[in-house]
This record gives sequence, C-alpha cells and structure tokens, in this order.
Amino acid sequence: MLKLLNQLLLLSITVLLVGGISLGATIGYLSPATGSWLGEQIDITLLVLISLLFFGVRFDAIVRSFGHLLFIGIAIIANFIVVPLIGYAIASVLLPDYPLFMVGLLIYFMSPCTDWFLGFTKLAKGNVALGTALIPINMLLQLMLYPLYLQLFTKNIVQVDPDIISSTLLQWFLQPLLFAIALHYLLRLLLKPAVFNLILEKVDQITPWIIALLVLEIFASNITVIMQHSMVFSWLLLGIFIFFVATFLLGEVISSVFKLRYSEHALLTMTIAARNAPLMLAVTMVALPDQPLIYAAIVIGMLLEFPHLTALRYMLVKSNGISPIPLLANLRKKYDS
Repeated sequence: MLKLLNQLLLLSITVLLVGGISLGATIGYLSPATGSWLGEQIDITLLVLISLLFFGVRFDAIVRSFGHLLFIGIAIIANFIVVPLIGYAIASVLLPDYPLFMVGLLIYFMSPCTDWFLGFTKLAKGNVALGTALIPINMLLQLMLYPLYLQLFTKNIVQVDPDIISSTLLQWFLQPLLFAIALHYLLRLLLKPAVFNLILEKVDQITPWIIALLVLEIFASNITVIMQHSMVFSWLLLGIFIFFVATFLLGEVISSVFKLRYSEHALLTMTIAARNAPLMLAVTMVALPDQPLIYAAIVIGMLLEFPHLTALRYMLVKSNGISPIPLLANLRKKYDS
C-alpha cells in the first residue's frame, strides 16, 4: 500500500508540472497582461521555493557518511566530474546552433538531485539511510560549484561574471539557507518528533505545488518567446534521453568495477540519474535573469525525469542488482568471481 502511495505521489508531481506548463502557456497566450503580472510574482515564488528546499535538508546526516567514505567518494566523482562531462558532450553535440537551450540543458545535467531521488531509491530497495547523507553533501557542492561550471561550460554564450554570480548566490541562497537551518533545528528541538516529522511531510507535499506555480509563471510570462523556438524541443528530448541512457550505463559499470552491494548499486543509479532541476531552476533565474529559453530547457528535463526514474526503479528491482545488459552482466560476474 505504501509503495502504491509513493508511486501515486511521484505521478502527481509529473501531472502538476504538465498542468503548470499548460495553464501558464494558455494564460500567457490568451492574456499577455495577466502573464506579465504572473511574471512579476516570480521572485516571491522563488524565495518560498528556496526556503522550502533548504528547510527539509538534514545536514546532521553528513555524520552517517563517515562510515561509507568510499561510496561517498565514488558518488561525488561520478556526480560532479563524470556526469557533467557527459552532459557537456551531449548538449554541445546536439544543440550547437541553439546556445541558450544548450546552456539550459547543461545546467540541468550538472547537479544531482537532493530530494525526490530518495523516494525512488526507497521504491527500488536501495540504501535510503546513506542516500539521506548524500543530500546535504550534494546540495552544498552544487551551490559552490555552480559559478565554476557556468564559467567552464558556457564560454561566451551568456555573460558570466563569477564575482557577481557568487555575490548574488550569497544574497539569495545563504540567507534563506541559514534561516531554514535555524528554523529546522529550532522546531526539531522544541516539538515532539511526531509533530516535527509531520511538518517535514507537509513541506514535502507543498514543494511540488510551489514548483508547479513557478513553472506556470515562467511559461505565462514568456510563452511567446518559448513558442518561437518550439522546434528545438525535439532535440532537447533526444539529449535528455541519451543522457539518461548514458548515466544508467555509467552506474552499471561503476557498480561492477567496485562490486557494490545491490542497495548501494540502486542508490548510485538513482543519484546519478536524478537531477536537481527545482534548485537549479531557482539558482539560474537569479544568476541569469531574463533567459526564458534556458529556464524552459530545465523545465523540460524535469518533466521527463519522473517517467525515467520510474523505469529505472523497475529495471533495478527486476534485475535485483544484476545488469539486464548481457555485456555488463558478464562484467559484473567477472568482478564478483
């Protein structure tokens, strides 16, 4: 029953995103004035989203990672070195003629998920406790590396001033981060565990609605510009599909080489497949204002992610830790012997 409820929740997030895109596009097309007004509310929605994302993170979970340093090191190298390079190769090959969409796709590819990947890890019977420890590590690293990634991968496509972006990120994210952490641990100290856990559940339930609202506002205020480039969406879809296949194969190879147990194999597969689109969308809207095509690329990636993670979960459980691809299965057998 719990598994069914989790699957319905994840499906509902996809429905919310589709609804946000559709309703926002309709409002912006039929009533540009209303779309413009919705665009003016984006800053407020961003601030609420950022605060909610930070509030749910348990930074004390980092302590749990001390007994799994090898896995943590593997996950960090895969997520922050190998996966961004794979993403850069895909985006630069497929979208050289559409530089803003290429930047959006790169931003989507370069940061690992810090929230819903854990739900899919649980459904796939992966190591949820270790996944919880990965969340604060992934969040801190991606925020620190964001200016560097932009400078390395975007070249002269968009104006990137590392100093300005760093100061902007500090203003927009450090203050909400400190406030959210302080509120998190204050409530955790003052409230009974059952009450505090209920608050965390409510935050998790509200967050997808705030993301959907932000998507609605983006499409409502920028639908004209986005629709002028609608033919590029097929290339975006192809790039995301190739990325998902490549990250799956990467997870299989790493799991085979390091002889990871199934629970760690499932966790690694999910963390390198799932991307942190909500936070990256928020960061990018602050760091690179007035770039709706970049935002649209991130949203498209987020939309396709849930069906992909659902399929990954099925493949992992079906194989029970054994690769469904014969070549990789043989590789696993070789390293296990």
